[in-house]
Amino acid sequence: MLFRSDAWGRAWAKAHVAQYLLNSVIVVTFATAGTMLFGSMAAYVLTRYKFFGNRFLYTIFIAGLVFPVFLALVPLFFVVKNFGLLDTHLGLILVYIAYSLPFTVFFMAAFFRTLPTSVAEAAMIDGASHTRTFFQIMVPMAKPGLISITIFNVLGQWNQYLLPIVLVPSEDKWVLTQGIANININAGYEVDYPGLFAALTMAIIPMIVVYVIFQRQIQSGLTAGAVK
Repeated sequence: MLFRSDAWGRAWAKAHVAQYLLNSVIVVTFATAGTMLFGSMAAYVLTRYKFFGNRFLYTIFIAGLVFPVFLALVPLFFVVKNFGLLDTHLGLILVYIAYSLPFTVFFMAAFFRTLPTSVAEAAMIDGASHTRTFFQIMVPMAKPGLISITIFNVLGQWNQYLLPIVLVPSEDKWVLTQGIANININAGYEVDYPGLFAALTMAIIPMIVVYVIFQRQIQSGLTAGAVK
């Protein structure tokens, strides 16, 4: 039975779910932070500043939305390997950031367009720098959109399987999706279904908790950009 404590204990200790869970938390935390930092800054600059190549750069970001990631797995493998980042969490974090940037820029650019320019202009007149205006004025105003896209990135990166399986072959560095898949593959005809389902539940519960806590912010962020 799934609700028996021994099944959870086997999944946590024998299947090394604790280590996989910790690896996932580390990778997703840093990858999401980097994605939001670079994505929001890029979206703000592309939306609020006019310069040569602005539209071209925005189009490049948007093009990433229609490019299937599995088509780039082989060159991506060699690029990460040449940088000496293969089989490292840092390499996986950087790839996650690059993988998540197109949607983040697309979403945040649309949101920044809905924000009033008068507040930012007033801050600039008062002597605020571009950096201070962004972090102290625009980011708080864009909080609903930032929370929404952060949750989407967390969910997407937490459930990612294809990129880790290619870039992180060492078992001690696996993330949760790799670990759970390995439990199922290596079980053969002696599948420990209670332990397997306990491990799956451990992978699902954190995301359910995150969504339940931030569901109102997600909804307000999605509707704010539509009605302003």
